[in-house]
Amino acid sequence: MAVSENGDEIDRRGWRYRARRSWQRHWQLYLLILPPLVYFAIFKYLPMVNAIIAFKDYNVVAGVWGSPWAGWKHFSSFFGNLVFWQLIRNTFTLSAYYVLASFPIPIILALALNEVRLRAFKQTVQLVTYAPYFISTVVIVSMTILILSPRIGLVGDVFGLFGVPAVDFLGRADYFRHVYVWSDIWQTTGYSAVIYMAALASIDPSLYEAAKVDGASRIQKIIHVDIPGLMPTAIIILILGVGNIMQVGFEKAFLLQNPLNLSQSEIISTYVYKTGLLNANFSLATAINLFNAMINLVLLVGVNAVAKRVTGRSLW
Repeated sequence: MAVSENGDEIDRRGWRYRARRSWQRHWQLYLLILPPLVYFAIFKYLPMVNAIIAFKDYNVVAGVWGSPWAGWKHFSSFFGNLVFWQLIRNTFTLSAYYVLASFPIPIILALALNEVRLRAFKQTVQLVTYAPYFISTVVIVSMTILILSPRIGLVGDVFGLFGVPAVDFLGRADYFRHVYVWSDIWQTTGYSAVIYMAALASIDPSLYEAAKVDGASRIQKIIHVDIPGLMPTAIIILILGVGNIMQVGFEKAFLLQNPLNLSQSEIISTYVYKTGLLNANFSLATAINLFNAMINLVLLVGVNAVAKRVTGRSLW
């Protein structure tokens, strides 16, 4: 162990020694992190190698590596397709609508629950809002279709009480985005609020005591203590949401889709499914999905950079 001019010790031993010492001290933690690493390596990173079929005329018999090289052929085919801009517009609009609408609602719910002092009522509200998260997408879509049915649906019956004709919400393209987004918000708001409530629980209690001493009202306490305490968590969630803005969930969009609302319900993920699995054009489907992933990557890096510059907080 050497000593620098200012008296600080300098460790000149190699990285192998430091790695061995770290393993001896923290081997339990390394074993704990090993299963997630193996999972990501096998099911996330290894499959990425097969993305090369986006640049090939993939043939099932010849295999991934035996198929002939096609270069940028499938990307050019997608960019020149008449539905290209429609898919981009539908996917971006639907996802942006969801991010903007779903971002503040869990925060408001968490702030409201944080002010509730009646424990039984607070737990009941948490249970009611959290439970829909565990309902499968298929069941949610089935419930949505039944409730919004113009003939037997609850909404149609309510409209009938006021003499308003029933509306076929899923039969009109201009209603599709509203149905998709608000049914998803109903399902996920309670789960998202738990994350913000955990952030509220980590706020230093002395800040609340100082606000009380200064005579701050509940609204002032929320504005000057709660919201600043939530900002780091909120910014991270917003960055992740914008970074996935082109990755709209396939299941719900596909299950709510029908020929009448196809002009707005056809998004990249549903088009990839139809192209790749139904039409067996695996190379084109992979090229479309790879293009979509690149857009998400650019958005994630860009939003992260903006958030770091504006707020000083970011993912990295």
